[in-house]
Amino acid sequence: MRYLNDMQLSQKVLAKFSHSASHEKKRKAIIGAETIYQGDGSMQSALGKDYVFIPGKNWRLSLAEIVSFLEYRRISFALSEFAREFFEANVTGETNIDSLGGFIKIGAVKAEFSTDLGRRAFVKNERPAKKQIQESIASSDIVARIVSKTRGKVLFGVSIYSADRSLRGSSNRIHRFVGSTVKDFLTTQGLKSDFMGFSNRTFPQLTHVEVLKKQLVEKEAEALVCVGRERTLIATTTGVHNPFEFQKRDIEKPVERRIFSLPPRLARILVNLSGCTPGSTFLDPFCGVGTILQEALLSRAHVVGVDVNPWCVKAARENLEWLTREYCIEEADSTVLQGDARKLSQRVRNIDCVATEPDLGPALRHFPTTSYAAKIIAKLEPLYFGFLEDAFRMLNPNGRLVMVTPYFQTRSGEHVATRFAEKAMEVGFTRVFPFKSEFFKNQGEAVKKLTGMSSLVDVAERHKVGREIHIFQKLG
Repeated sequence: MRYLNDMQLSQKVLAKFSHSASHEKKRKAIIGAETIYQGDGSMQSALGKDYVFIPGKNWRLSLAEIVSFLEYRRISFALSEFAREFFEANVTGETNIDSLGGFIKIGAVKAEFSTDLGRRAFVKNERPAKKQIQESIASSDIVARIVSKTRGKVLFGVSIYSADRSLRGSSNRIHRFVGSTVKDFLTTQGLKSDFMGFSNRTFPQLTHVEVLKKQLVEKEAEALVCVGRERTLIATTTGVHNPFEFQKRDIEKPVERRIFSLPPRLARILVNLSGCTPGSTFLDPFCGVGTILQEALLSRAHVVGVDVNPWCVKAARENLEWLTREYCIEEADSTVLQGDARKLSQRVRNIDCVATEPDLGPALRHFPTTSYAAKIIAKLEPLYFGFLEDAFRMLNPNGRLVMVTPYFQTRSGEHVATRFAEKAMEVGFTRVFPFKSEFFKNQGEAVKKLTGMSSLVDVAERHKVGREIHIFQKLG
């Protein structure tokens, strides 16, 4: 059953569909006129591709991760759109989602139309607007790529991510319309097809597990419709987060520590924020059972872990040996030492990057009072401050330090945090603001708010203790 009677494809739309290649050339010519941020801090004409990135729950943390990841790999980029639901960037290089911790999906942009056109089509129900959207889809290679990857009946998916409130309530209508349009185009190619529907979801979005199980990335068969405030993008999913791999590194490693454990996805984000790249010498001075070290080793870094607890040292070594075998890491280089993080510079030098989560205090069953939270911090700060002084001696010039400190939510609704940033600057570190204005193609109030952020906070409403993530650099 079709969504609307006027869904029959017009001759004009079919003509567009058959000439999609010429449209792609025009689109690339337009992209070439833009300027983008290069990893060395300069700007150049954009020669890359437009991608959409679907972030995890903490979108600011995800955004900070991707800009750090691209910057340290000297991959040029320009952010055109950013919101809780998705980011859009023109990127000159390849980005493998397996190297990131903060993203659900990545997609290559294939078509776009104005969001105002979407409002006319799906809120005002204007037929000419719907036909224009059909023409936009026809001018892309979305259907051609699905056809080239499929044998027999086609199964494809459509997921809607709307940053525009006026169209959020129309997500199901957009889903059916885009799905029916692609289905009709496939019919003109002599192919039977079906697209995945939704019954009990707030928004029509395929989960990463569904995309993996149906092999929609390999078949280029999921369309991501990303509705921005001014432009709506239609992308084909090129990468999807694999929760099974992160779960394996979490619960299948030889030694686990269930209490005070750090999720591997967050560990990967911390590694990327530190500027860790292949060949870097990476340090985690409070390594525990090696969760952060594992993600750094998968980044092909030379890793050094330290912990004062001999049980943790043994556990981290076993876990790194297991990881090396499990992922067939050639020439893996890892060292785990027992020692005090405040006295490491006598044994460890020439470190390029540090990412760590030290002791964040006792496990809390209830939200603490403001005074109790302050007492916990007072006990932890000597450890943090002592390490800071040693870290400055260990780091190479321009090396980065990423460190997590506790961020308490109290009974009165106040937040209590450490004086870590003040001490770091006293020692000689320079604060790294996660976002620079030159990352963004368009400037405005939203960009101004982001560029003013000095640290990243990761805390859920139900959590008594959150994480404040600090980024500092030892300037050369």
